[in-house]
Amino acid sequence: MRFRHPDGSTVHLAYCTNVHPAETLDGVLAQLRDHCEPVRRRLGRDRLGIGLWLAKDAAHALATDPSALRGLRTELDRRGLEVVTLNGFPYEGFGAEEVKYRVYKPDWADPERLEHTTALARVLAGLLPDDVSEGSVSTLPLAWRTAWDEARADKARAALATLGERLDTLHELTGRSIRIGLEPEPGCVVETTRDAIAPLTAIGHDRIGVCADTCHLATSFEDPDEALDALEAVGIRIVKSQLSAALHAEHPSRPEVRDALAAFAEPRFLHQTRTTTATAGLRGTDDLDEALAVGGPLPDTAPWRAHFHVPLHADPAAPLTSTLPVLKSVLSRLVGGARPLTRHLEVETYTWQALPAELRPRGRAQLTDGIAAELMLARDLLTDLGLKELP
Repeated sequence: MRFRHPDGSTVHLAYCTNVHPAETLDGVLAQLRDHCEPVRRRLGRDRLGIGLWLAKDAAHALATDPSALRGLRTELDRRGLEVVTLNGFPYEGFGAEEVKYRVYKPDWADPERLEHTTALARVLAGLLPDDVSEGSVSTLPLAWRTAWDEARADKARAALATLGERLDTLHELTGRSIRIGLEPEPGCVVETTRDAIAPLTAIGHDRIGVCADTCHLATSFEDPDEALDALEAVGIRIVKSQLSAALHAEHPSRPEVRDALAAFAEPRFLHQTRTTTATAGLRGTDDLDEALAVGGPLPDTAPWRAHFHVPLHADPAAPLTSTLPVLKSVLSRLVGGARPLTRHLEVETYTWQALPAELRPRGRAQLTDGIAAELMLARDLLTDLGLKELP
């Protein structure tokens, strides 16, 4: 979906396909047929933006076979779909029964991460619509925090510097400018937007910036204005923003609240949980079940937030809520001013099938309806900020 900003530029809205498991190119093509095109039709749109997740096998197939890349581009056009952004965070296995810590491998100290991200950039340059010259790829925020030392940090900096050079060359060859955004996430080396400043300043490349995920930002209790101001002050570009909402528990000491949270403690994904108090500052656990354990490490005198991407259009049942107000605040700063701070927005609720049983969609049609409802909410937020929806 495209929107005209009051400054005349185009802002793109997509939804991320990592909600649909697929490891191969054939799986990606099936996604377009079974999920993406039905969402477009449900919205009554002639064109729909999707943020493709390409696992390593699919990315390799497309990067090494020009005919396969042309075939995917043709299939996108045929189904009324367009791609300006990719999700390059998960490498493989994102649809597995247990993902947890595996999603952070390989990290940026591993040469495989550089090669995979380079492949994604080349693929995206071939998928961009004819009238679009800029693409974006979100990626791992360096690494999970454990086993990280200065030697690995040096390797990561060198890899990102090499990536910047490759992106420059890609621009020279294709005329397409592809930018990469580190996506701060709780528990990672780059946990917050402020944590991104030092490594990105050290790299100092305009094509490498930040992907602002509004669920992650909220889970870490970052103040949206302070976070974005800090990036802007040092000239770090916001490459894209993932529009997502975290789980919020206002009174975690209450038994009924803990029972409600326990329904979201599931075995597939990691649900980092955070709280902040005047005396203890920011405290956290790696997963929700750790936070809920009897005698657990988190103070329960202040609200908790858990890294669980809940549907944007439907708050969890009381006594829980979501951090949708944080999303709205971030979006207002990103595109509500005189000029957009980013032009790539991506709804990223990948946890539909990890929701408590009574909230999960039953079949493709219900999932299609849910994704369409999220996009309609995002569309309304954008038009309320003065952007005009384009055909």
